[in-house]
Amino acid sequence: MPVLVKDVMHSPVFTLEPSASLEAAYAAMMKRRIRHVPVVETGRVVGVVTDRDLRLAASPFSPSGAKPLQTPIREVMSQPVVTGDPRDPVEDAARVMRQRKIGALPILDGAELVGIVTGIDLLDALLRLTGAEKPSGRIEVRLDDKPGQLARLTQLLAEQGINIHSVLTYPYDEGTICTVLRIGTLETRKLAKSLYDAKFEVLWPPVFKS
Repeated sequence: MPVLVKDVMHSPVFTLEPSASLEAAYAAMMKRRIRHVPVVETGRVVGVVTDRDLRLAASPFSPSGAKPLQTPIREVMSQPVVTGDPRDPVEDAARVMRQRKIGALPILDGAELVGIVTGIDLLDALLRLTGAEKPSGRIEVRLDDKPGQLARLTQLLAEQGINIHSVLTYPYDEGTICTVLRIGTLETRKLAKSLYDAKFEVLWPPVFKS
C-alpha cells in the first residue's frame, strides 16, 4: 500500500491570521511546540510563517533591524504558498520541499486547508516505506541494469526463505544499479556470503572471501 500525504499529515491544522502580532504568533507556536504555521484569511491560505521568520524579524541583527513585537505577521510571512494534495505520494511532497528548500507543506483539498506535513513526517514515512522500523537486516547488491537481474536476486532470497520488507534501487555507475534490500533476518553476513557464492556483487555487508 503506498504511503500518501494524507497518511502522515497533521490534521486539524493550527492557523494564524495575518493581523496576529510577532509576539502573539511566537507565544502560540512555543505553547504548541510547532515551527510552521499557515496564515489564513477569510478561509484562504495566504502565507506561512515559521519560528525562524519570527526570531529573525525581532532580532537586532536582522538586515532591516528589529521589528516591533506588535508587527503583524503579514509583514514577515512567506508568500505565495507552496502547497500539496492529500492524495500525493509522500515522495512527491519530499521532492517539492527539497526543491523549494522549505520545512513544511500546507495540504489543500481543493481550496480547503486539511493538513500540514513537515520534514519529520516525511522521515517517519521513509521509515515505513523502507521497513526500517521493524527488526530487520540490510543488504546492498550491485546489479546490471537490465531485465531479469532483480528477479534473479529475489528468487534466490525466496529459495532461502528470506522475507523482503522493501527494495530500493538507485543508479550506481554506467550500466549498473545499487539495490538495497531490507530483509527479515539479522544474519546478513551469512546471507551476503551465499549471494557472493551465487556470483552476485555484494556491496554491504563486507564479504570475507574464502
